[in-house]
Amino acid sequence: MSHTAIMLLAGLGLLILLRLTIRDAARATRLFLPLWLIVSVGNLLVGVLYAGYGWAEEAVIWLPVFGLPAVVALATRRLSR
Repeated sequence: MSHTAIMLLAGLGLLILLRLTIRDAARATRLFLPLWLIVSVGNLLVGVLYAGYGWAEEAVIWLPVFGLPAVVALATRRLSR
């Protein structure tokens, strides 16, 4: 399994964990977004500083790694109203 797929699953797993432990969808989303931003930027930095990828290469991967779980979080928050 690719590292990108693992990161996407980790993001969705974190979202599910927060939604199960915090019943208020808005609060869970507000907590998830900054947490996932920190984790995904950390992943980007590891790719650039240790794995030898360039900033542009990692930025292209970072967008869906952060964006897809964030979109799911915002969509589920909106649907749960």
